[in-house]
Amino acid sequence: MSRLVEVVKSLLPGQGKRRAPSRDQLIEALRTVHDPEIPVNIYDLGLIYRLEVDDQGRVEIDMTLTAPACPVAGTLPHEVGRVIDAVPGVEDAVIHLVWSPPWSKERMSEEAQMKLGLL
Repeated sequence: MSRLVEVVKSLLPGQGKRRAPSRDQLIEALRTVHDPEIPVNIYDLGLIYRLEVDDQGRVEIDMTLTAPACPVAGTLPHEVGRVIDAVPGVEDAVIHLVWSPPWSKERMSEEAQMKLGLL
């Protein structure tokens, strides 16, 4: 194929672009991130409040921490961004650290509660 044809094809809508990741792919990636003080991933811990991805591969996440004084407050959002950026099809990721509503144990998945002996 000639270079001109390749360039023209790359300009056509949907051509030459990676497919945007699915929500499930992003959740799978988030489940690889752990708060070092708690043996449960941040997704099942309930730290992810909002997860959106558009057709262009732009991801936006609202997340919180278990407490404002959490020792990983300066690093965990960056780790989330790094992991999400590595998912094929992600073009941009914006991670917002939010404090409202405050995190509570009720946000945890049933599996996480069982793992921590809360059920």
